[in-house]
Amino acid sequence: MAEVRNILFIMCDQLRADYLGCYGHPTLATPHVDTLAARGVRFARAYCQSPICGPSRASFYTGRYMFSHGATWNNVPVGLAEHTIGDYLRPLGQRVALVGKTHMRADHEGMARLALDPESAIGRLVAECGFEAFERDDGLHPDQSADPDLAYNRYLREQGYEGGANPWHTIANSAEGPDGEALSGWLMRHARLPARVKEADSETAYTTSRGIEFIEQAGDEPWCLHLSYIKPHWPYIAPAPYNDMYGANQVLPPNRHRRERDDPHPVHAAFMEHEDSRNFQNDKVRLHVVPVYMGLIKQINDHVGRLMRHLEDSGRLADTMIVFTSDHGDYLGDHWLGEKELFHEEAVRIPLIICDPDGAADATRGRVEERLVEAIDLLPTFIDVLGGQAQPHRLEGRSLLPLLRPRGAAPEWRDAAFSETDYAWRRARLQLGLGPEEARAFMVRTGRWKYLHYERFRPQLFDLGADPGELCDLGRSPDHVEVRAELHERLFAWLRRRRTRTTISDAEVARRTGTGKQRGYLIGVW
Repeated sequence: MAEVRNILFIMCDQLRADYLGCYGHPTLATPHVDTLAARGVRFARAYCQSPICGPSRASFYTGRYMFSHGATWNNVPVGLAEHTIGDYLRPLGQRVALVGKTHMRADHEGMARLALDPESAIGRLVAECGFEAFERDDGLHPDQSADPDLAYNRYLREQGYEGGANPWHTIANSAEGPDGEALSGWLMRHARLPARVKEADSETAYTTSRGIEFIEQAGDEPWCLHLSYIKPHWPYIAPAPYNDMYGANQVLPPNRHRRERDDPHPVHAAFMEHEDSRNFQNDKVRLHVVPVYMGLIKQINDHVGRLMRHLEDSGRLADTMIVFTSDHGDYLGDHWLGEKELFHEEAVRIPLIICDPDGAADATRGRVEERLVEAIDLLPTFIDVLGGQAQPHRLEGRSLLPLLRPRGAAPEWRDAAFSETDYAWRRARLQLGLGPEEARAFMVRTGRWKYLHYERFRPQLFDLGADPGELCDLGRSPDHVEVRAELHERLFAWLRRRRTRTTISDAEVARRTGTGKQRGYLIGVW
């Protein structure tokens, strides 16, 4: 169907859309990512399906909403019945590989129930969410529980670093004290100090190199490579020179208003009491940490440039679709919050850039696409561009190819995006007195409105046309009763339409409908 032979699926962890030059950041220079946007389509209103790593990635990999795939938080496995990216793309001739992070935990209970050997070929694929794990590294290895045989730890030891059993922590994510001691990057007070690792051996550099090694090894074999960077996710610590490349004077002021603290929604109030939120409410802390977050993004940008040069030199730019995105954002003190998980734009809107090398996409190069898109749209896009058949009985997203390669009249498109969160594991649930089954919330975002439904609490409503910063909650406004009712029904209608019949296609249902008599089932015949 197209000239696309390979897919390079780049994901950053916890990268906000508005912390890229091409998305409008005034002081953070990201020229290589901006070049991707100039060569492709930049989606201005792309949303993840859950603003936290595990369930967001599960939605990317399955093409399904969190409500459907059931992996509702970090380390909640995707069940064995779910099809993932490898199940869809390998039959189309692709080698589907991973370098970096997935945050996916294997369904060991399901594998044991089926007596599936985890060391078998299919067992390894299932355990890695359908990817060939060319190199799996989720980062986030606390000192007391890291695997000393982690490939990146072995690499650091081979380079001569003496960091004990876990140089990921003591070298790559720690600074050095005055007496040579490791100052942990888990503590944000150390953020402005350079990491003890050389830049060329840091996580971002190493992940890029391993991605290049995969591309070289694959040769002429068609591939889909998920190159998944751990940064700019915390620990907020960067190697020199990126640790002090930006200063406090280049940090944007926080997007927050006093009314959010004086009269908060109960769930928002509980999240504001988390330690990460309390620290980011301190301007001194924020101005200390955010420049390092910016430096980590600049480092990713520079290695994206290195990766693009390799693709160009090897002739792969001409036949590789490149996707650049993130699993969710980072509050960084906006709305008096740290971390992510709630539904403000800072957390739930993601960058999404797609470069399609096919000549049919020439008309859209450099375009900024304002239509609402979702993370679950990527997998149907990959299937479409590789000539596969649509599978709408399972896949809940829709192919973006008509937006990349327009033909004739503009396609009818969605007018709402949805996201969900399950905060059962967070201290906020305990403060609110909720059971684990009650800590659920849902978002519906239309062109103008954002409506949030919380179990056991009142809703929230924001008029994004008049209040793009989401600083004025209309969830109790008497003037917006009808708007809230309409969006509540919209959310309920969406829930009713989830794809739960996944083992048989709609086409097969249509083919069989009304054929019982021809097949010998004489029901109620006189």
